[in-house]
Amino acid sequence: MSDNLSELLGRKGIEENLFDKMGTLAKPSGTPSDEELKDLAKEFLVGTANAFGTASFYDFLRPENKGKKAYVCNGTACECAGTQPSVSEKLKEHFEEDEIGHMTCLGRCHENNAFHYDGKNYSGNALNTLSEIIGKENQHNNDDYNVGANGREILTEPFTNLTDYYAPFQKALKQDSASVLEEIKTSNVRGRGGAGFPMGLKLEFCRNVKNDVKFIICNADEGDPGAYSDRYLLEKRPHAVLFGMLISGYVTHANYGIVYIRAEYPEAAVIVQNAIDELKEAKLIGENIDGSGFDFNFKIIQAQGSYICGEETALINSIEGQRPEVRVRPPFPAQKGLFNKPTTVNNVETLAALHYIIENGGNNWKNIGTERSSGTKLVCLDSFFNKPGMYEVEMGTPLSEVVNEIGGGFKSPVKALQIGGPLGGLVPISKIKDLAIDFESFSSEGFLLGHASVVCIPEEYPIMKLIEHLFDFASYESCGKCFPCRLGTKRGQELSTKALNSDYKIDRKLFSDLLTTLEQGSLCAHGGGIPLPVRNAMQYFDDELKEYFN
Repeated sequence: MSDNLSELLGRKGIEENLFDKMGTLAKPSGTPSDEELKDLAKEFLVGTANAFGTASFYDFLRPENKGKKAYVCNGTACECAGTQPSVSEKLKEHFEEDEIGHMTCLGRCHENNAFHYDGKNYSGNALNTLSEIIGKENQHNNDDYNVGANGREILTEPFTNLTDYYAPFQKALKQDSASVLEEIKTSNVRGRGGAGFPMGLKLEFCRNVKNDVKFIICNADEGDPGAYSDRYLLEKRPHAVLFGMLISGYVTHANYGIVYIRAEYPEAAVIVQNAIDELKEAKLIGENIDGSGFDFNFKIIQAQGSYICGEETALINSIEGQRPEVRVRPPFPAQKGLFNKPTTVNNVETLAALHYIIENGGNNWKNIGTERSSGTKLVCLDSFFNKPGMYEVEMGTPLSEVVNEIGGGFKSPVKALQIGGPLGGLVPISKIKDLAIDFESFSSEGFLLGHASVVCIPEEYPIMKLIEHLFDFASYESCGKCFPCRLGTKRGQELSTKALNSDYKIDRKLFSDLLTTLEQGSLCAHGGGIPLPVRNAMQYFDDELKEYFN
């Protein structure tokens, strides 16, 4: 990372944003023109190579995206459901093959058949109504999924109105911000994006750094296939997320909130902007909010298609307009983040938890769940469940209860669950009884709770094909910053593809060394995490895999 480049890219502030402008320029044709990129580089005083390097990285900015009119979801849930080949064929009846691209997980895992067209996502039966969709105004992008809770509704509690909902925020503004932070620390709410780091400590680190400019970033780049809990909050409970950002700003002395929303969730960006406009009209954001002396404003940045931007330092680079490569730490974002200013990055669900904590107190949240995993967790169930949908469960809820009671069991035979995204563990059906929805249970059994997305692996789906799919995904989405991830994920994909398509046998020791190199040598959890599901597969499905190894 270049400190000077970050300073240059931040000299106009967040409103005049290079990455934002690239996205706007890409809309007409799918990619900015060479001349437009040169002009942007000149405007922001950076090299032309910097602008071209950034644009060439993202799915929806790169030149290869030019002329694309529709996109097929290729996320793991749709892949395992086997629905996407027919989606591609149906779209080819209306578009040329080179007009069809791909998107990785549109958050329609509950019914599959997912595709994107003209700024909207579609799934389920929409595929059979293409003649009513293409070239016309329609509402066929609406989807419906089960939403429920096995205890008290917190994150899924219905929204009331601005006055009542933001009353705890206005009350907090009359308190010492240090005491508000203590309530968050007392709650022991931990990051819901996968890492599980205590939120209160993260906020405190940023608070303790002296700087006139600080940023709160909402990481709404929910890229884990199988997960759509963040999409639910952004589309159905946007004020929960914005409330959490306001409180985070107050306790860290930050005055800017950036909501980084993935391009694959176009509807969410519109809904969140409408919610921001409501706050502005009600004078709940802006300068000197409610006479408190606290200033805070929001900015939405729409991502452009890159899984690695879920990693907080890659996300920061992305907002700056740089290639989203992972940064070496230290320094941590709380010390030197966006434009070299102190920054706190939190996941959507983590931020949404703050409304309950501020309204009811930290101890109230802490008394829900387990000693080390407090509160509730949103869990997403895919289309193989009899009751697919998103459910709020108390931490510590047995996984068997989630699968058999809340989800209603499986529609067809399933042999494993991948929980926590493509870097999450692969849980064989026999282990469901040993797990509960909390960080410690999954860790002790050699798995990862992560985002708590549940993707079913049907009995007829080959585990070796899943390994190839995971390596292919990891290779494609690697930022390329470090050798182990950039080369190792590609070698894993090559080995698995060769074993699947020929009589080639993979050397077990060589393969194990590859996984160890990825685990120990990768700069971030992308390369370091992909070995987990692969090792799980080799441990629990050796009988099925032994024909591919020697």
